[in-house]
Amino acid sequence: MQQINLMLPVMLNKFFEPVEMDATTFFNRWKQLNSPGQEEQKIFKATYPINQDNSRTKLLGFGFGLLDGVDPNPDNFVGAGIIKAQSSQVGCLLRLEPNMQAQMYRLTLRTSSNSVTTRLADLLLKLF
Repeated sequence: MQQINLMLPVMLNKFFEPVEMDATTFFNRWKQLNSPGQEEQKIFKATYPINQDNSRTKLLGFGFGLLDGVDPNPDNFVGAGIIKAQSSQVGCLLRLEPNMQAQMYRLTLRTSSNSVTTRLADLLLKLF
């Protein structure tokens, strides 16, 4: 018998499951995720031209459930999802605010796991 060790990429979005909720539930959960390390905010220049349809497709493709009507600004995206692993689950909430004129975004994430928050923000940043 031979054993071969391979380093294969593990895509986080393959473990992501979208979650649907109303605005009240979203904001209640958002307020609960307020411990140090549970929030990550990034303000960054868009790598690609900002397009609402493309942004929506990217977030859905990543695995977030998009919650329409939760944010008073219709240009902003609000999403929720759960990362499901064999031994644990991590709740993830997202707010993505595009600034069309400046071609910039503000991404705010809150998760139930300090170790996931920054890594997830870094992965999403690369999409936009």
